[in-house]
Amino acid sequence: MKSIDPVRDALKLGAITVLPLASLAGQLEAQTNAPSRPDLSFIGSPADIKARIPSQLRITKPDYVVFVPEVTDAGVNDTGNEHFLVFDGPDGSLMAVWTQSSAEAQPDQHIAFARSADEGATWTKARIIAGPRIPGEGEIASWAFPLVSERGRIYVLYSQHVGKFDTFPHTTGRMDGIFSDDNGQTWSAPQTIPMPRTGRDNPDTSFPGNWICWQKPLRLTKDGRYYAGITRWTSKAVKANPTKSWISHDSVVEFMRFDNIDDNPEVAGIQIRWFAFDKDAITVPFPGHPEVSACQEPSIVKLPDARLFCVMRTSAGSPFWTASADDGKTWSPARRLLRRDGGEPLLHPLSPCPMYDVGGNEAGSGRYVLFTHNHDGHYKNFKPTDTSFHRRPVYIVPGRFRPGADQPVWFEEPRFFMDHDGVSLGKPGTRGRTDLALYASWTVRHGKAVLWYPERKFFLLGREVGEEWFGKGPQ
Repeated sequence: MKSIDPVRDALKLGAITVLPLASLAGQLEAQTNAPSRPDLSFIGSPADIKARIPSQLRITKPDYVVFVPEVTDAGVNDTGNEHFLVFDGPDGSLMAVWTQSSAEAQPDQHIAFARSADEGATWTKARIIAGPRIPGEGEIASWAFPLVSERGRIYVLYSQHVGKFDTFPHTTGRMDGIFSDDNGQTWSAPQTIPMPRTGRDNPDTSFPGNWICWQKPLRLTKDGRYYAGITRWTSKAVKANPTKSWISHDSVVEFMRFDNIDDNPEVAGIQIRWFAFDKDAITVPFPGHPEVSACQEPSIVKLPDARLFCVMRTSAGSPFWTASADDGKTWSPARRLLRRDGGEPLLHPLSPCPMYDVGGNEAGSGRYVLFTHNHDGHYKNFKPTDTSFHRRPVYIVPGRFRPGADQPVWFEEPRFFMDHDGVSLGKPGTRGRTDLALYASWTVRHGKAVLWYPERKFFLLGREVGEEWFGKGPQ
């Protein structure tokens, strides 16, 4: 195993650059002919990545280990793991779905499922329930999210690639889904849920929309219906990206309510109503290009006064927030997230910043946790465009409902939560990843809150969040 100190030094010197996997081979060939120092983050073989696992698995101090890639010589399509959603199964178990691949957006991207009957201590072997096991077995499936009906039917909906794309390979897709009536042992054939088109979609209707639902739908409405937010990306045929970086690609936030899940419909019969839709979508101007919005990945909590409060990632150096006082039908314009009314902004780059209810996902307890990187994208020698490297460390920011306040949740001082030592993890033959992007989820069971998170999009882990993380509240 390579020493971690040279890796850290290389990161500090800014020697590592972001490369699309598709162009990796050509870049490596160029490096071979150039008199430069070796790329210390490069993962040369399955043996190389397997040698890194023992020292890296518990470096973020997890309490639970859900999945560790096997990394076999015959196939390495399990070295990319993200969008990790753990939920309460209808049989009292914990269940999980996630997006798995050899690396993000590769042609083997699929949906995996696992179950735990002992509160997360052990998990079943991961099973592929949608998408290709290896390249060539079908079109990729991505970004699955679960819903469970009152009668115990488990739905898993996801983005289904159709063979072409117009934003990114893993964001253009139909909304497809499957269901299980036997606690995940068997699954139905996939069906498609029609999605209404918007002015941001490609005028060529053979291209599906560009969207991601990144958090679990929750029963947040007053009558207990499932509600969730989505990121909608604007087609390149509609609006050009004004910079060379992907972070300025136009994006907005919309919301959807699932109206008939408890009737156990076929997937094709699921009824969705859309809010903040199309021209009414939530937007946040991209710095220097106000005609473009960079507003993504909404995370929603219920407030004690029954309002809904939503936090979103942006390219503005901070999360932004919006609120709804009418059960999610309309939303206020997005505003920068402050520690308190009149206080300083909370800092965070364009990276997931999930917010969760300490009392339970749908409790409206008034006590919350927000997770940030506590910087605006300028981290070590990296800039806001260096998203593969500046998405760390992770800070926890406790928050409390403040009745009568302008911003209804006020936050304590951010506290360091976790980091690693700069060693990259991922697919052999690539530079791997060092980011701690929290494509995460949250459960509260038997009074125990757990953050379930993908670590460097490689390991799938869980960490308890107890009272020791909370002070006396915002002062």
